[in-house]
Formats: sequence, structure tokens, C-alpha cells
Amino acid sequence: MKVLAPLLLLASAAEAHYRFSKVVVNGVAETQEWTAVRQTKNYQGNQGVTDVNSADIKCFQNKPGISTASIAAGGTLGFIANAQVTHFGPVSFYMAKVPANADINTWDPSGTVWFKVASIDAVQTGSGWDWPAYNKQQVDFVVPKNVPSGKYLVRVESIALHQASSVGGAQIYLSCAQVEVTDGGNGTPGPLVSFPGAYKATDPGLIWSYYPVKTSYTAPGPKVWQG
Repeated sequence: MKVLAPLLLLASAAEAHYRFSKVVVNGVAETQEWTAVRQTKNYQGNQGVTDVNSADIKCFQNKPGISTASIAAGGTLGFIANAQVTHFGPVSFYMAKVPANADINTWDPSGTVWFKVASIDAVQTGSGWDWPAYNKQQVDFVVPKNVPSGKYLVRVESIALHQASSVGGAQIYLSCAQVEVTDGGNGTPGPLVSFPGAYKATDPGLIWSYYPVKTSYTAPGPKVWQG
């Protein structure tokens, strides 16, 4: 989506919400919702999370997991939404390593365990902003070759900024997939953050100004770990 300056497109505020409910491994998509993805609380209503201090900001979880996807480090992992990403904003991906003695289906990722592994950010142009994830139904990232092998929760997050002209207006659409990474490396992912805790409601990346139009934008959270 291209957001033109100085007048932004307001029509997106009325468009449909979405949920990320399937994973795609190297182009092969799951056929059923909530297989490797833990079922989220918006499995019927598609609503987003607006309180960054809520426990829902972690995985928005409604039910424990039932399956684990497998991917080799260096492969392409994606999430499919039930509808197009119809609100402008960044899409980020986080990973949290499941302890060796924990059950991936029930492990609760509490504490400072998440690292940002990829981000689909805004692109500033001469006439405004481009949002590459807008109107996409699938979003992907490459699992770094140097990420250690093991089981992970992989968290996708789409921050919708169409109503974020004031604090608390951002809508965050997120879910967590259960993934086992094979053929990994010996990297040390970081910086590590916690959810809740990584974001503050007043973070500039969670607020969008329609007038005056923003001249710079950075998604909230830590820098992407490049491996």
C-alpha cells in the first residue's frame, strides 16, 4: 500500500480484520487452520490486541498447540492469514527457543526469551510511504542459517496503524506457531525481549500521525537479529 503525503488513505479503517492461522514451509502450506499455529482468541472475531501490557500480546492464545512444523535453517517460513492484510503497518517475526525439557504444546514463553528475526518495514518514497505487506495474505521470512537447531515458538505480528493517531489506537494481529529448526548453526540470537514488556503504548512505532504526516518511521521493538 502506498500512503500518500500529505493526505493518507482513510478508507482502510473500515476494512476487514484478519488472523494468522496457518504456516507455510518452503512454499508448502498447511491445509487446515490451527495445526502448527496455536489457536488464538480471535479465531472467530478476527479482532486485534490493543493493550501492549496484556498477556495477550504474547501469543493471543486460546488453546494449546497440537502439532509442530519442521524447517531447516535457511529455509523460508511463512504465515497465511484467513484474509488479506488490509491495514497498513509493519509485520515482524519473533522466535523464542523452547527449553529442551519443556513440552512445545504447552510451554508458556514467559520472561526475556524472544528475539526479532525479521521485519517487513515501511519504505519511504518521494510521495509518501509504501507498506509491502499491505493486501498480502501470506507473509514470509528466511530462518537464519546460524540459528541453533531446536524447537521454537515463532510469533508473527502485524501492527495496524490506521487508527493509531493517539496512544492505544494501534491494533496488533498476532499468533504463534510451533516450529522445529533442523540443520542450524551456533549463533547467539539477541537482543532478547519479553512479551509483555518489549513495547510501551507510547512507543513512536505504535503511533501514526495523519497530520502532520510522519517523515520517519521505525517499527517498535528490538533490532532484527541477522544471524
